[in-house]
Amino acid sequence: MKKYFYNLGYFLKEVKNIISLNLLSNMVTLLSIALILFILTMVISGWWISGDVLGAIQEEAEISVYFDEKFSDEDIAFLIKDIKIITGVKDARLVEEIEAHERMEKILGKEAQVLEYFDDNPFSSFIEVNIQLDKVNIIIESLNDMRGIEYIRDNREVLNRLQNISEIFSFLGILVVAAAGMTTLVIISHIIRLGIHANREQINTLRLLGAPEGFIAFPFLLAGLFLTIGGSIIAVSLSGFILKHIYGQISGPLPFIPLPSFGELISNLRVLIIVAGGLLGLVGGLFGLLSTRKAL
Repeated sequence: MKKYFYNLGYFLKEVKNIISLNLLSNMVTLLSIALILFILTMVISGWWISGDVLGAIQEEAEISVYFDEKFSDEDIAFLIKDIKIITGVKDARLVEEIEAHERMEKILGKEAQVLEYFDDNPFSSFIEVNIQLDKVNIIIESLNDMRGIEYIRDNREVLNRLQNISEIFSFLGILVVAAAGMTTLVIISHIIRLGIHANREQINTLRLLGAPEGFIAFPFLLAGLFLTIGGSIIAVSLSGFILKHIYGQISGPLPFIPLPSFGELISNLRVLIIVAGGLLGLVGGLFGLLSTRKAL
């Protein structure tokens, strides 16, 4: 290892020569890798965001229970107490008519002025029940057996659709990760082979001088590593710009969507993509070296 460290200047010079020898081809390779990793980054970010949003929504899963309007305050209090002891219910609280009206105003935003056309408050009181999503069927059955409950509004259809979207993102994520990995390996392996063939005379000279195979191959591995890391940095930078714009478009009109922290998302993507790019560069370089070993 010390030998490689002491000769780092030589290796970097050789990397520069390898890349400069086929500069146009290497620049195209760099941009191709950046594009592949950009697509990979966007799919992974969509995968993570959908998973976090779905998890947050499931954690805050609620159903609305509407009861007989003739119920007295005492009846409502007893009903809430009975609901709280149902298996899978985290909490239950009364939402008064005024609060229900205020919630709708926040949701409608600028369109809330339509509510002014009503002479009376069109919303009725209800019981907001925070639940464990996996116990929703049991909870609904228990609520249906209770006296005085007229209507139960749950969001199972929405949650099921979100779950389906998350599964689609997961499936697409696996496909894109596999495709991006294989494509990057092929590209790096090919560019390393080109570099080796272009430097055959220099390689044979080094062999005659007694240079070990690892010493000869190391600059080519570095070249593949630099190309993939460079492509990773471009991909992460571009995806950061795109994701920032997407966050701005979503958080403005739809502030109630629980998006994950933008800074944390970009930080995790940066680490993942750069590390993945480096590993792909090393593995692709090794494939390229092994495929040309017998030819030299």
